[in-house]
Amino acid sequence: MKALITGASSGLGRDMARILSEKGYDIIAVARRKERLLELADELETDVEIIVTDVTDVSECKKLAERAGEVDILINNAGFGVFGDFATTDLDKELIMLDTNVRAVHILTKLFVKEFEKKNSGYIMNVSSLAAFFPGPLFGAYYASKAYVLRITQAVAEELRRKNSKVTICALCPGPVHTEFGDVAQVSFGTGTEKAGKKVIITSRDVAEYAIKKMFAKKQVIIPGFLMRVAASLRHILSDKMLAKAAYMIQSKKCVTK
Repeated sequence: MKALITGASSGLGRDMARILSEKGYDIIAVARRKERLLELADELETDVEIIVTDVTDVSECKKLAERAGEVDILINNAGFGVFGDFATTDLDKELIMLDTNVRAVHILTKLFVKEFEKKNSGYIMNVSSLAAFFPGPLFGAYYASKAYVLRITQAVAEELRRKNSKVTICALCPGPVHTEFGDVAQVSFGTGTEKAGKKVIITSRDVAEYAIKKMFAKKQVIIPGFLMRVAASLRHILSDKMLAKAAYMIQSKKCVTK
């Protein structure tokens, strides 16, 4: 059994590698930071192959897809955000983000689905976000990119269902998680707090454990945390205009000044 995980050098990707290794899966760990991948390889008990690459390179994505025949699980986890007013954020950085969050996920999902269909087995998890359900002023391109991930996953899942395929695809839509995401996007989610007896910000390990459990249970859209599931339900109650206003108020408090 083998799993290929992008963005495996930190955060959710790293914890998913740990959990799947504990379950007996060999790991193909993909990321740009070789040192982090080597640390992960030393930590895990099962076989680990590290691939140092940048998934924004289409040819590199296609090379990864050549491994689909030997892989049982694909986790598209690589991604990051760009925070700020749309008129002033850095365009080049946003385009790299879109290549990472959207194009790489699209390419790998498409090519792995083709190979998984041939053997009629396999799991694909695309890491989206709770952001996928909402408009995201001050985080607009990131929110939109995660909406793409969610919707393409749901569309492919229905196509597979209609073919009675045993290939499973799901979208993980976490809320705030303790990872390096905030540092890269230059935002702060605050410290872990408690509300209504449930954690507002939960650990990467908790999210990874929940996600993998639900993936194997063939859940299509995975939202870790009771409060996050409640938050997602607001899209059925409030108008998009109201959601955008609320999102702006929340996002405006996250800015980290340097």
